[in-house]
Amino acid sequence: MPMLRVREAAELLGVSDDTIRRWIDGGELPTGSDQSGRKTVDGAALAAYSSTHAAAAPKDPLSVASSARNRFAGLVTRIITDTVMAQVEMQCGPFTVVSLMSTDAVRELNLEPGSVAVAVVKATTVIVETSGES
Repeated sequence: MPMLRVREAAELLGVSDDTIRRWIDGGELPTGSDQSGRKTVDGAALAAYSSTHAAAAPKDPLSVASSARNRFAGLVTRIITDTVMAQVEMQCGPFTVVSLMSTDAVRELNLEPGSVAVAVVKATTVIVETSGES
């Protein structure tokens, strides 16, 4: 189960460290300790909590060069798999991003609820719709 430091949890939800500590003190987030004795937050619990409490899109935690400009850092909140395909849902700040990939890819990436990941979107077509009213 992924464990995140308070600072990491705050960055992923777009809130301050103090806000995370208040949620911990209020019993809203379960905690543990890392090898150095620092407080950690359960990644799966943070993923569940994030869907209603995320404020802003977090910074990209990966240091990779990419031509893709649409990168959404966040927490994996849900994974639905069958024998071949998987649906991976991520909470990226206030946005939910859903990816369809092979079940093998989920295993190879060690994805599970609470994992920190980056969704990279590179598309040739973007459709924008409105109600049509002026």
